[in-house]
Amino acid sequence: MPRAGLGCGSSANSMIAHLLEQRSGQQIDATRAWRIETALKPLLRQLELTTLDELITQLVLARTGELSDRVVDALLNQETSFFRDAAVLDMVAEAARELRREAPHKRLRIWSAGCSTGQEPLSLAMLFAERELAHGQLPEIVATDVSTGALARAKAGRYTQFEIQRGLSVRRMMRWFEGQGADWTAAPELLRRVQFRPQNLTTDAPPPGLFDIVLCRNVLLYFSAALRRQVFETLARALRPGGLLVLGAGETVIGQTDQFVPSDMFRGFYQPVRLRDEALRKAG
Repeated sequence: MPRAGLGCGSSANSMIAHLLEQRSGQQIDATRAWRIETALKPLLRQLELTTLDELITQLVLARTGELSDRVVDALLNQETSFFRDAAVLDMVAEAARELRREAPHKRLRIWSAGCSTGQEPLSLAMLFAERELAHGQLPEIVATDVSTGALARAKAGRYTQFEIQRGLSVRRMMRWFEGQGADWTAAPELLRRVQFRPQNLTTDAPPPGLFDIVLCRNVLLYFSAALRRQVFETLARALRPGGLLVLGAGETVIGQTDQFVPSDMFRGFYQPVRLRDEALRKAG
């Protein structure tokens, strides 16, 4: 009989880890199995269950995918903050400005892939507005995530005091958010500048149309090498000529894919090989 509390056999951990990988592509190494128990404790309390084995039974008996969604949402790494790696976002703004110079009459399109609870795309929307990047036509920002729970929070634009203080100056807090008790809610003007959509990087096509800049930061770290190669192909197809890919600080294309090479113009960013070759042919 499982011990009181959260006890479970390794088979329960394996089944839940498999569910996560199947639904999102993210992997949990066997040495980090403790993360499964830690992440699912609140859900177990809500369901009035005491063990992961009981949760597995509920998953087997469930007639809809709602419980599976809740399990996956609880396990996904949703670590994010406003203006995370602010220097990188400043470079994104500069790259966007340069792309605007090359095509002044075209509206820029930005894709924030794996946007979690929305802090990254909302940070970009604030940054573009503050810098008056497009002189009347701000870039279109599309933000996607596999987590329905994270997307619901992003669309609502509602954050705790702790979340709002991570990366936001007082000036930005007062300009773009409204205090509501212990929480802060993004102004409708800001939320309208981001289109939030569900999307699974490992199984779904990219959002319609081509993008000038794609941010996919700190997402691929949790994928297998084969899955990373597959996602890189998806991201390459989503970029238009001259487009740029932005990864997390601990991520690289080197040794991971033949779809991208480092950008010649923007250090730390990447461009699809096919687009670079097309540009070279036109220049020649």
